[in-house]
Amino acid sequence: MVDDLHDIEAALGEMAILKAGEKIVIERLDGGVSCDVYRANIGSRQFCVKRALPKLRVDADWRAPVERSHTEVEWLQLAGEVDPRLVPDVLGEDRKRHLFVMPFYPPEQYPVWKAQLAHGVADPAFATSVGAALARIHAATAERDDVAYRFSNGTQFLALRLEPYLLYAAQKHPDVASRIRAIANDVAKSRIALMHGDFSPKNILCGPDGPMILDAETACYGDPAFDLAFCLNHLLLKCVWHPEHREAYLQSFAQLKEAYLSGVSWEQFEAVDARAAPLLAAFLLARIDGKSPVEYLTREKDKAFVRNAALGFIKSDNLMLGEMAILWREKLDGAKR
Repeated sequence: MVDDLHDIEAALGEMAILKAGEKIVIERLDGGVSCDVYRANIGSRQFCVKRALPKLRVDADWRAPVERSHTEVEWLQLAGEVDPRLVPDVLGEDRKRHLFVMPFYPPEQYPVWKAQLAHGVADPAFATSVGAALARIHAATAERDDVAYRFSNGTQFLALRLEPYLLYAAQKHPDVASRIRAIANDVAKSRIALMHGDFSPKNILCGPDGPMILDAETACYGDPAFDLAFCLNHLLLKCVWHPEHREAYLQSFAQLKEAYLSGVSWEQFEAVDARAAPLLAAFLLARIDGKSPVEYLTREKDKAFVRNAALGFIKSDNLMLGEMAILWREKLDGAKR
């Protein structure tokens, strides 16, 4: 730990963020699964330092290339060109240490969306802004050979997303394994727009100017439907965690979906919807039986509910996102009786 802090201090000095003679206090923050995150206080200035880990903090053996730190920097810079309000500024990068620096955003001013949702604060208007922001980034990067070349990170994406989520869950469910593998293969082959890859409420801050998006280390050129489904998945899971707030979660689901699909300009929005629905079904299963299950669903009853619903969705043909939300509500109603 002491060596890590000295390393962070050295990196900040080499970036000229820390000047000679200035005092610095570095604090490691909680919550990092794929990285170490630190807050560095230099006088009255506060910075956030993020450093990629070679082995992720989960029970399963999950390793990934640390070069993903640079991928995240590139995604943040590109998204900042679309709208600088959507992402933090990158203040410096140290490639040899696989870390970068951005401003520290106080949680009282920039609460994490996941924390808000956990307390039942599910604002459909904010969900609308999230969906619209995601669509803008996808639209700005769709059908661009230059972006596809910069983010041809298929190996990283396989290690960080397809293998630990979809393919790992497929191994545990032989009856739907071929279907899940086909879904994963379609994503791996797609070259449509730039995916964030971890577009989740835990990586979105509720800022005064709207959503601020973080943690893009899994960015890869591929299928934008992946990001949409990845985020919508969490809104459905929250209904099981806190059923007393399910109407707000479902309304947020509907608003985010509609705002996103309204912003689809690179293809017919129905095509995105049709690809996102089976991905959503697979993600529901993966967040129960993948390498990174959601930490907040601990009761076996709740896990079984999600698992059974997901398996039913995966086995169904031609489902769309709106239909899935209706069926999810019906299943929740049936579980209450």
